[in-house]
Amino acid sequence: MPSAASDSENEETAKTVQREGDAANARSGDFSRRSVMIGGALVGGSAYAERLPGVATAAAREQGRTIDAIALRNKIKGEIATPDDADFNRLAFDGLWNQLHASDRLPQIIVRVQDEQDVCEAVRFARRNGLKVVVRGGGHNWCCPSLRRGGLLIDLGSLDKIISIDAGSRRATLQPIISNRELQRRLNAVGLSYPSGHCPQVKLSGYLLSGGMAWNQGVWGPGVAGVEAVDVVTAEGDLITASKNQNADYFWAARGAGYGFFGVAVRYHLKLYPLPKHIAASSYFYSLDKVGGVADWLANIAGKLPANVELSLFLLTAPSELADRCKAQSGKVSLMTATVFADSQEEARNATSLLEQCPIIGECLSKTVNEHVDFDRLFDMSGAMWPENRRNQVEAMFSNSNPKGLFEALKAHFMNAPSPESLVLYAFSTGQNATAPADAAFAMRAPLYGGLWTIWRNARDDDTNLNWHKKYLEILKPFAANYYIGETDSVSYPDHVRRAFATRADFQRIEELRKKHDPTGVFYNYFDGLR
Repeated sequence: MPSAASDSENEETAKTVQREGDAANARSGDFSRRSVMIGGALVGGSAYAERLPGVATAAAREQGRTIDAIALRNKIKGEIATPDDADFNRLAFDGLWNQLHASDRLPQIIVRVQDEQDVCEAVRFARRNGLKVVVRGGGHNWCCPSLRRGGLLIDLGSLDKIISIDAGSRRATLQPIISNRELQRRLNAVGLSYPSGHCPQVKLSGYLLSGGMAWNQGVWGPGVAGVEAVDVVTAEGDLITASKNQNADYFWAARGAGYGFFGVAVRYHLKLYPLPKHIAASSYFYSLDKVGGVADWLANIAGKLPANVELSLFLLTAPSELADRCKAQSGKVSLMTATVFADSQEEARNATSLLEQCPIIGECLSKTVNEHVDFDRLFDMSGAMWPENRRNQVEAMFSNSNPKGLFEALKAHFMNAPSPESLVLYAFSTGQNATAPADAAFAMRAPLYGGLWTIWRNARDDDTNLNWHKKYLEILKPFAANYYIGETDSVSYPDHVRRAFATRADFQRIEELRKKHDPTGVFYNYFDGLR
């Protein structure tokens, strides 16, 4: 089945969004010409403070305009860095998941805050001095939108505390930079859980702002389904609480607007769930030339499986023990996985029994059936597939297409993957799959979610991998209905921004709310300063 949007609609959308991006870039250019230097005499203070007087950009010198950062330095407890500081590049790139990032998109000032009040002071300072604000929240956003040309970068890296966990009421309050693994460990220790993301290192804020593709999503819903309130610093520099009953505009946008959110989420109030008593993982390896048949069969049985089964199909490099049997497919293999979140071994076994009835089960190269695991083990497995300190290009999308046609279209090009770490993954909706809450910006639903992750180690291999990835995107294009705002290259493809929302009206609502709550454009939008 083709994309939900017609080619003509997509083309027009791309043109519209590109025009918006071009206009944003023009505004960004105007802003850059107003770039300023940090000036004024300092007495005492930290090493960072002592270096501040010497910082200036060429544009700032041309304009002869000076911004005095002493007031900010005296009001915040965190660090300030500017381009003349020895630690500037480290702080500019610290916390970025992707080692492939733009080196020419840099802020004028970096503020690594220590608490929520620091965030308020940084926003007020930026507002007074005409500096746009961007926020780094620790997600897996591969195109690195926290790097902008100019402005003030607020780094939330030190807001990493779990404020409280109330096991009785199943509620928790947390700062934004808590990793998926750490959160599950703390919750699991008291018999609780949460629909966290799959990769162990991803932090709560970047994950939740994008909607949150979660473990056990079929039952618990996406990550944002468990958010009951968010503490937000507004464009005025005020700290507010947003929930269903107060500041509802912010509450809606904070759960799905992604990096285009017009505020800073500094604290989350979460609803928790009982920890499943028996989590089981199954895996079935099939030859790559069988993937079309496996995909077709999975599409037929997915709706018959309980919603607590997470069902996925991968294309990846064969493990070493299967390498010889996969030589004819250039060492590539298909992998079907099922993770079930149950309360007993019997429930898990019954939930996945259909997988043993695959018509080609006799041709399975290797399998593991209902291995008892915990969240730590799940994170270990996921972390091995998406390792840290790599160069990445990614497109994650929602698709209404026939899975057989999709995988048949993908398999030939995948055999030519230049990096053994690259992979394709699509998750199949099972049962009556849980959806996002109605009052959230994130409202995606499709039979398939996934895409291409091009992953490699060395900069010398950039061109080879980027060219391979680009060709793959052309193959995938007819199958894409929407994109996931947290894992798409919206810098190279600005039309993906609008298509990261279930409807055009959702995207328009975010822009209308931005005009309402940030009329002077304190926060960078989806396009400013990126190109």
